[in-house]
Amino acid sequence: MPRLKSALAPAAIAVAFVALTVAWSGDRAEARSVPRLLPAVDTAILKGYRWRNIGPDRGGRSIAVSGAKGRPKEAYFGAVGGGLWKTTDAGENWAPVTDGQINSASVGAVAVSESNPDIVYIGMGESCIRGNIMAGDGVYKSVDAGKTWTHIGFEKSEVISKIRINPKNPDIVFVAAFGKYSAPNEERGVYKSIDGGKTFKKVLYRNDHTAAIDLSIDRNDPNVMYAAMWEAYRTEYTMSSGGAGSGLSKSTDGGETWTEITRNKGLPANGLVGRIGVDVSGANSSRVYALVENDNGGLFKSDDAGATWSLMNDNRNIRQRAFYYTHVYADPKNQDVVYMQNTSMYRSADAGKTLANAGNGTHGDFHALWIDPDDATHLVVGNDGGGAVSVNTGAKWTDEDFPTEQFYHVITTKH
Repeated sequence: MPRLKSALAPAAIAVAFVALTVAWSGDRAEARSVPRLLPAVDTAILKGYRWRNIGPDRGGRSIAVSGAKGRPKEAYFGAVGGGLWKTTDAGENWAPVTDGQINSASVGAVAVSESNPDIVYIGMGESCIRGNIMAGDGVYKSVDAGKTWTHIGFEKSEVISKIRINPKNPDIVFVAAFGKYSAPNEERGVYKSIDGGKTFKKVLYRNDHTAAIDLSIDRNDPNVMYAAMWEAYRTEYTMSSGGAGSGLSKSTDGGETWTEITRNKGLPANGLVGRIGVDVSGANSSRVYALVENDNGGLFKSDDAGATWSLMNDNRNIRQRAFYYTHVYADPKNQDVVYMQNTSMYRSADAGKTLANAGNGTHGDFHALWIDPDDATHLVVGNDGGGAVSVNTGAKWTDEDFPTEQFYHVITTKH
């Protein structure tokens, strides 16, 4: 018995548990003779148990990525169940940088300052509201390129959709707060900080059930911004995408005031508006792209900074499952190059008229993209396999061989 106690105690407990289960698993509960539990487990043995990773090295979903302007070897991806990961060798190897420093696991937004790449922000929680999602606990900031982290607020929001930093001033930061998934929440909308995240003020708000879902800053004139709002919710048994609160707004004074442009000429004039992705071209400030969820939605283009629009593509490949996708990114060097993400990632070189697959060779289901402002062939992508890097416009991607996979079932044996 002493040998059994010290070597096989966990298995013995499992057997005893099985016996108890069998005793009460009939059509009715019966009093039976149940084996007695063995003596207490040797605590010295229990103290010796340690978790260790046994694989596989397979990435799980990522909806947030960023590179670092001026540091082409550096990049980050947020794992929805594994914190923030960083590479310093252009995606060949990745390592976690938030373990033990943050209080929630799901990183859904990442932003790196273009004027000071040591400054990094992450927002917690998932805004691609599928059935299995995790909320977070707000926003964290690093001032040493991800080595250490400080929590700076937004605990009540639970989900952060996007974080954007003024490309010329690292102290000016915007947070798009989704809020709670399934309950009214005042901490939603677009927030602005002018002191590097020490304080924030709410600058765009609809109501307590409408999220801020996307933000784009004009890198040529950072006073010009576009914001997408989304009335949506998710519970265990249902979801809703779209409503009166959804829409597109523009600011020309650095986010202090906003003008709604949801129904501007060329955009869908009628019907429910759902999720919107928006981005302004770094090559031409007058060129803006919007991917709109609507019965008559699709990819829209503006050549007058949002005053009027044209429908460029209504292909279902860029519109399906809009609540989960609806991501659009303008190339910083060529106004006619635009990327759209869905189950596949598409690149268009003619302002969206035709589509070419740009995500072959990596995982499917795409949710995030960073295009290097200095070199548009250098891409960092986020998909359901994690983060990957390309230095040739998506012709080849780095492997997603890191342990951020998501497990939905766990089972033990009697051994």
